[in-house]
Amino acid sequence: MNAAGFMALLSHWRRQPVQLLTLLVGLALATGLWSAVQAINAEARASYAAADAQLGRADYPALTSARDPISRDTYVALRRAGWKLAPVLEGRVRLGAERVTLVGVDFLSYPVPPEAEPGTPDITPEQVFAGPGVLFAAPETAARLAGAPQLPPLVRSDDLPAGIVMTDIAVAERRLDRIGEIDRILVLPDQPMGLVPLADLAPDLTLSPPRQQTDMGQLTDSFHLNLTAFGLLAFVVGLFIVHGTVGLAFEQRRAMFRTLRALGLPVSRLMVLLLAELGLIALVAGGLGLVLGYVVAAALLPDVAATLRGLYGASVSGSLTLRPLWAISGLAIAALGAGVAGAQGVWQLRSMPLLAGGQIRAWAGLSARHARLLAGAGAALLLAGLGMFRLFPGLIAGFALMAGMMLGAALMLPVLLDAALALALRRARGPLAQWFWADMRAQLPGLSLALMALLLALATNIGVGTMVSSFRLTFVDWLDQRLTAELYVTARNDEQGAAIERWLADHTDRVLPIPGIETTVAGRKGEVFGMRVDDTYRDNWPLIAAMPELWERLESGAGVMINEQLARRENLWPGARIPIGPDWSPRVAGVYADYGNPEGQVVVGLDTLRSRFDDVPRRALSVRVAPERVAEVIREIHDSFDLPAGAVIDQSGVKARSLGIFEKTFVITGALNVLTLGVAAFAILTSLLTLWRMRLPHLAPVWALGVTRRRLAALEILRSAALSGMVALIALPLGLMLAWVLLAVINTRAFGWRLPMYLFPGQWLLLGVLAVLAGALAAVLPARRLHRFPPADLVKVFVNER
Repeated sequence: MNAAGFMALLSHWRRQPVQLLTLLVGLALATGLWSAVQAINAEARASYAAADAQLGRADYPALTSARDPISRDTYVALRRAGWKLAPVLEGRVRLGAERVTLVGVDFLSYPVPPEAEPGTPDITPEQVFAGPGVLFAAPETAARLAGAPQLPPLVRSDDLPAGIVMTDIAVAERRLDRIGEIDRILVLPDQPMGLVPLADLAPDLTLSPPRQQTDMGQLTDSFHLNLTAFGLLAFVVGLFIVHGTVGLAFEQRRAMFRTLRALGLPVSRLMVLLLAELGLIALVAGGLGLVLGYVVAAALLPDVAATLRGLYGASVSGSLTLRPLWAISGLAIAALGAGVAGAQGVWQLRSMPLLAGGQIRAWAGLSARHARLLAGAGAALLLAGLGMFRLFPGLIAGFALMAGMMLGAALMLPVLLDAALALALRRARGPLAQWFWADMRAQLPGLSLALMALLLALATNIGVGTMVSSFRLTFVDWLDQRLTAELYVTARNDEQGAAIERWLADHTDRVLPIPGIETTVAGRKGEVFGMRVDDTYRDNWPLIAAMPELWERLESGAGVMINEQLARRENLWPGARIPIGPDWSPRVAGVYADYGNPEGQVVVGLDTLRSRFDDVPRRALSVRVAPERVAEVIREIHDSFDLPAGAVIDQSGVKARSLGIFEKTFVITGALNVLTLGVAAFAILTSLLTLWRMRLPHLAPVWALGVTRRRLAALEILRSAALSGMVALIALPLGLMLAWVLLAVINTRAFGWRLPMYLFPGQWLLLGVLAVLAGALAAVLPARRLHRFPPADLVKVFVNER
């Protein structure tokens, strides 16, 4: 009986292949977009973890210095005292045309040395420790570095993450120009007994435990949370398709359910069989969704990796690995989606009378009472989101506000559209116009879920488009303010930097050194830069808040400037004092915009920096020169000094590179926007395809009264386009509210800076046209079927039991 009942349930899908395709595609799309985001996040986090494991951060305690690098003499003294240690020197460096993280270690003591990939010729100790040394790199990193001039031999290793190059510490010292310096010292296990405590041998060093979470993982949490939110939104949009299709399938099988129960199949067993059917569908659709998600993630991951490298300096592999965790989560989300979509139907089956009629009542539709209940639920979600936002300050509360606003508006959509259609009906003139609006209002319940999906997709496009465009406009203006010098020069070392500065003083208008050091700022690692006060900065520096006579305070050492991220994170604004290093707490005189920089940054007067800190580097210089002389000065600098190709950069080159990073930053959000809009259009199409036969009892009388099938088909297209246009109008204010939340709440709490909001009516008009076009195109196929529907079959409607 169980097998026969299950086959009877499956027979429905043989008779309704379009419904089956709709269900599978809708669930696969929802699962695929969610899985793509989870795959990208999992790959990035795996790269962070691999980097920390290879750099010894995750498994070994480390000795670090709060201010200066650890000296080689300190390390030697600890080793002679019997401590088992492994030194690490790390820094960003340009090798050829690529910027990578260069890690120098002592391979004789380092606990996790990389191994060459199989097939690599044997490497001798002389190659590693003598001469130019050897560079170990991941295969994709080695491929990017291949052919770069004056590089030591490259050895491919699968043990290293992308973007990290490991070599002997002596080689790294020369490449980083940090002779005798060590960033941290790993403390190895199994130390000898009776050692002198580290606190006595090196009291200025701090012993830090192994990191439980990577710094890079913490830094990029907001980025991955944004991706997860967009993936969840795409899943919800796809779920509207599944819910409508499953509900319609339940309704169409009411007669089958009655027959199976009359033949002796208990209702409890019928419910189990229906759940098993949903499980089978979820398994098939989930598998298709995983394939789709893998393809989407593989296509987007290189741009995401470039974004993370550009914004955070994170080394993320550009290739995708099939990881069990996100694959299992994809199947689980597919099962959850199918369960949510079928829960209402299965629950209603429990209380359905044995001899219930088989007439179609369109369970997929929403009665007026249900619409009011959903509107109430939507209002409750909106209020809950606002409450979370008011009560809790964190990033999660910002996303709760966004979720409550979006889902609340979607649930309130049917009531809003019904009110608008009722108003149009009262103003309609002529019987056909009145029928058109009345019929549209009658058919609204069957299309409500698809229109909700369209609302979410359009609002997301408007909101994210406004955010990205506002960010781009602000970013370009900010670059124009920050990058005012015509040239930027980076010397190989301090001696060369001093020589270049003297040469430039005789050949250009002004030379503005921009030295910087790393130290503790407000208790965390940060950067302090020195600035020679000049009209270049007075006229252009992007200030957000400032005390009177800011520049005089900066020049005299009476105040400092900090970036917006640091100001918001520590709540430090003009007038407050900020601790820098172990014994300095100057007053904050100004706060400036610093988009794209996740670290705290302080700007002080140049003389103040050099008086407060020892060994301030003299390598970075900005140069003011007449624009027509830029090319000439660049050529003369290279003729006079031994500098690598990327050491002298003109302003346009810096801006182009910065904008290139920016353009890649929102590739994935733009792609998800396009995909969600496509899913919403597909939702409308599938709703019209599955419901068009149910429309025949409404259309046949109008046809019998003299309205041609051609005109009815045109009215069907117009109806779909009109509904889409109305949804687009409602989506506009919702999208603008979403943009405000993203700019003023999410972005501020996630990244530490707030962006102004600009309006882009051209984008709204384009999206409105696309929405109307999508609605019209979705109705073309059902309208074509209606246009070709035989008149004899239309006549049969009048003798049908419906």
